[in-house]
Amino acid sequence: MTDTAAPGSPGEPGAPVIDRRRMRLVMAGLMLGLFMSALDQTIISAALRTIADDLNGLSQQAWANTSYMITSVITTALYGKLSDIYGRRPLYVIAVAVFVVGSVLCGLAQSMVMLAVFRGVQGLGAGGLMSLAFAILADLLPPAERSRYQAWFGAVFGVSAVVGPVVGGFFAGLDSFAGAAGWRWAFFINVPIGIAAVLIVLTQVRIQNDRSQDKPDIAGVITLVLFLVPVLFAVEEGPKWGWGSAGTLGLFAVGAVGLVLFVTAQRRAGGAALLPTPMFRNPVFTLYNGVNTIVGAAVFGSLAVLPLYLQIVKGLSPTEAGLMMLPQTFGIIVAGRLCSAYVTRTGRFKGAMLTGIVLVMAGTFWFATFGADTALWQPAVAAAVMGIGIGVCWQVMLVAIQRGLEPRYMGAGIGSFAFFRSIGGTVGISVFFSLFFGSVGGRIADAYAGAGSDPDFKAALADPAVTSQPANQTLLAGRNGAVSLDDSSFLAHADARLAHPFLEGMAQAMQTVYLVSGSLLALGLILALIPRDRRPETDTATAPSAPSPKKVAAHQ
Repeated sequence: MTDTAAPGSPGEPGAPVIDRRRMRLVMAGLMLGLFMSALDQTIISAALRTIADDLNGLSQQAWANTSYMITSVITTALYGKLSDIYGRRPLYVIAVAVFVVGSVLCGLAQSMVMLAVFRGVQGLGAGGLMSLAFAILADLLPPAERSRYQAWFGAVFGVSAVVGPVVGGFFAGLDSFAGAAGWRWAFFINVPIGIAAVLIVLTQVRIQNDRSQDKPDIAGVITLVLFLVPVLFAVEEGPKWGWGSAGTLGLFAVGAVGLVLFVTAQRRAGGAALLPTPMFRNPVFTLYNGVNTIVGAAVFGSLAVLPLYLQIVKGLSPTEAGLMMLPQTFGIIVAGRLCSAYVTRTGRFKGAMLTGIVLVMAGTFWFATFGADTALWQPAVAAAVMGIGIGVCWQVMLVAIQRGLEPRYMGAGIGSFAFFRSIGGTVGISVFFSLFFGSVGGRIADAYAGAGSDPDFKAALADPAVTSQPANQTLLAGRNGAVSLDDSSFLAHADARLAHPFLEGMAQAMQTVYLVSGSLLALGLILALIPRDRRPETDTATAPSAPSPKKVAAHQ
């Protein structure tokens, strides 16, 4: 038994190679995998403060994100290329299985170091979940049909952004659930979702892509690791070692050598490369992947710091902080749906892209004005503005990047979208967390120095009953910048008058992060000005063509 084409006879230009009923089932399987990956990022962001306090490692939490991002970046490019060679379905099943195993290990972690290692295992699977979902969709449908379904993928990320923080906050707020600490279920929840995704894809995806005869680009993988790992480790440890120290400079030097070797390896590998160099002859593909990297760094880096502001500075619970992100989520969903249809129909992506970046910049610079006393409606509205911009940016980039790709590079090309965004996100999270934790001690000390004239602060400081409390003693250590941030739970028991300068200092450190993020987006805006619009009919490379007989595989 073989798949049949949907309306339109087989061989009709642009006819899908799968019937609509099975397409809906396939979409369910792919969306479950995407939902699991996207949910993991949002659910952990809401629960990470609780996790870090429990494992006594708040200042180390960046590694829980960075290790995940490093491995997912490396494997994103690898999955895309390997799927061109060995087929999408087996690689997708492997990606889901590895992600689920990593999730179980994360739920069993006993320290922040163990959690960081196991998050790296999760990332090994996560690298394939998004890139392969888009590649499978590209195999099944022509461009005109594809964009409508891609919008649903965008909706998955939006829904996960709503559900994740709420569920993460719920689990983080539980002392225990079914015999385990509540936050551990933020990882265990991936198990049933992953199993469902694998079963659907195994039984319903019967279409095979025209497989490449190239061999895996092992040299590309090795040199990519040699480039990314030293650089990210240097960014993470630079504030502690000193940016001019021998260790930091040595790691940057190793990373620079790795980058040169990676570029050389890609040129030598040609079409067999992780990122085939012929793809970069398309200026839109090249420039928008540059914008993709910059926007990824600014968005992921700044959003990683936002839960600290909402939960520590504003004192919200994890669940309340998650609900505060609902406006951003709705912005992403609505903007993504509307923008994808418009860009696909008109081919006018430049104006939409510029609008999206400007909106993200506006939201980011607004965040840079927030202090300890800022009304909560302001973060909610700023998040909505930022969400609309994000929804526009990423939908436009995805449509533009696919345009002009040859079919044999579809897996690697779509993988590049996730690859460059993940590279940007990884660097952004590492840099912005380092920037925050590197400056927060000094900002807190400055805030305490400025609080000396506040009558309420002076009254609390003069009261022995207040200053003798352990939580308040921890706070007062911050007057010289020596406060430990590995466990912030003491704030729940601290005197509000003594805590205010501490919280204001944290807010000021976050303002620095958002100013840097907004400036980075300005660079992306300049880069996005370069490409010119092209109407869909001029893109002959991606014009719908009749499905190849090799794509229709026998029922397995």
